[in-house]
Amino acid sequence: MSYASDVKKELTGLKVHAANGKAELMALIRMNGAVSIVNHAFVLNVQTENPAIARRIYALLKQFYRLEAELIVRKNVKLKKNNMYVVRLKSGTQHVLSDLHIMGDAGIEEVVPQDFLQEDSEIRSYLRGAFLAGGSVNNPDTSRYHLEIYSLYEEQNEQICTLMNQYGVNARMTNRRSGYITYLKEGEKISDFLTLIGATNAMLKFEDVRIMRDMRNSVNRLVNCETANMEKVASASSKQIENIEYIRDRVGLGQLPDKLRDMAETRLANREVSLKELGDLLPGGGISKSGVNHRLRKINEYADELRNGEDAASA
Repeated sequence: MSYASDVKKELTGLKVHAANGKAELMALIRMNGAVSIVNHAFVLNVQTENPAIARRIYALLKQFYRLEAELIVRKNVKLKKNNMYVVRLKSGTQHVLSDLHIMGDAGIEEVVPQDFLQEDSEIRSYLRGAFLAGGSVNNPDTSRYHLEIYSLYEEQNEQICTLMNQYGVNARMTNRRSGYITYLKEGEKISDFLTLIGATNAMLKFEDVRIMRDMRNSVNRLVNCETANMEKVASASSKQIENIEYIRDRVGLGQLPDKLRDMAETRLANREVSLKELGDLLPGGGISKSGVNHRLRKINEYADELRNGEDAASA
């Protein structure tokens, strides 16, 4: 079972109160429902690939409206796709759609009326229903952080995005496959949203994985930084030794001032040590890292002058 399926399984097991449950049912029907007229009567079909969500819709209709719906399984053998589950409501459909602010006097309402979703618990329940109907979330173990809710309609998608951003999750919108999505990319915001809709256990699992991944990434960054520093030190040390040997072979280290000669000889004798350790090893007493760096720079400059002089003479 995928991580997204685990999230939805947890959500379908939550108990809801009347107002909250209606808000969730509203989202499920708005996003996955279709209304037709059969024998002059409205028939509602709500379709999903998830049997737990189908049972959830069936139970909510029975709980709040005392209506018996049909639960139909359509086997889909084409391309070995999952079965489709349809909750079909034949009686009382118009009352349900009106009570859930899906159908008004002028027909189907494109979005939820602004004065309906006012309470925090109702908004959370509506977002839970929207996620159950069209949501998915990547497994944090194997993928980049990504949570999305898909909708066929632009206005519906904009409203979902607006509702999510009331909680500061930084949701964004884009087009996708003849529809629209609202999505989250930040791990922390995905955790916040899972908490928001009631998927507490899924959130805790997500956070465990996220913390471990962030910790591994931090360790890798530190190791890479340390490796880069070591390579930089090794490169600098190699350059220093090359210059000292060049001076020694061309004119002799005795041509250097006493302090620079001591530094050159100490570096040749201790090729792998750091600048701080090199300063402590000098015969005249320890000097600071910046002092060591200053003397080595003078040696490098002296070697460059020798090379430039040789190049000029050969030219």
